[in-house]
Amino acid sequence: MKRGVARLCNWLRDRVYGEYERMLEEEILARNLPEHVAIIMDGNRRFARKIGVSTPHGYLYGAGVTERVIEWCFDLGIKQLTIYAFSRENFRRTEEEKQELFKLMRTEFEKISMDERVHTRGVRVRAIGNLNLLPESVREAIKRAERATERYRQFRLFIAVAYSGRMEIVDSVRTIANQVKRGLLSADEITEETISRHLYMIEGGEELELGQSQCQEGLKTAVDLIIRTGGEMRLSNFVPWQALGNECAAYFCAPFWPEFRRIDLLRAIRTYQEREEDRKRYTVMRMLKLVRAFS
Repeated sequence: MKRGVARLCNWLRDRVYGEYERMLEEEILARNLPEHVAIIMDGNRRFARKIGVSTPHGYLYGAGVTERVIEWCFDLGIKQLTIYAFSRENFRRTEEEKQELFKLMRTEFEKISMDERVHTRGVRVRAIGNLNLLPESVREAIKRAERATERYRQFRLFIAVAYSGRMEIVDSVRTIANQVKRGLLSADEITEETISRHLYMIEGGEELELGQSQCQEGLKTAVDLIIRTGGEMRLSNFVPWQALGNECAAYFCAPFWPEFRRIDLLRAIRTYQEREEDRKRYTVMRMLKLVRAFS
């Protein structure tokens, strides 16, 4: 009897959540979507402790969710996704845990090279960060994935590994300073756009021709929405230049990364849309006040 009641409750819950998810998707698809979403995938280790499995198994669960999130973003029509896979601070973890993470990275990048979904959907994959800090086997797997997808433009996936947002800005400034030293650029010509053109996401780095637009071939470095799982309300040195200068919306949610659901992604996008609409209303109100003041 109790099992029957439990099954009925679960069935009802699934039906309600399914209908709510369908309505939410219709709602967000009727509005403007964020072009570039960035995700801090937090909580893999805490999830492993919660369900009583090893830390590597927690990361495996998380890797499965990552694959699904990429599909969800593609299906919804989002053009760019940046995921925070491994920060420079993560190098402080135990040697055993780092080796497990490097093994998982190598496996996932190798899967990308051969995944038919990646090629069918035209997913361009690039790793961003100080890749020289990674083991050679991981770097080789990254190169293979990047080469296998380099001609695609339909969807861009950036994977931040050995990444630090502050160091990204420092590296950009170093490149610009070197160009000034070589006489390729004058100090008076340096603008915010100059720094944006030399971030990790831009192909070519130091060899980028001056004046080349960051939006060439649809690339957008600015981030519209940051999502963080695991209940923490901080950005952890993730894409600070791309987010803070763009009035980026932030969505913090309680589920650990392996628990992240499609409905959580939809809620995050709705948060972005509501913020955009509030900003537009505020702008219109200010303009009306100015018109009244002058009249």
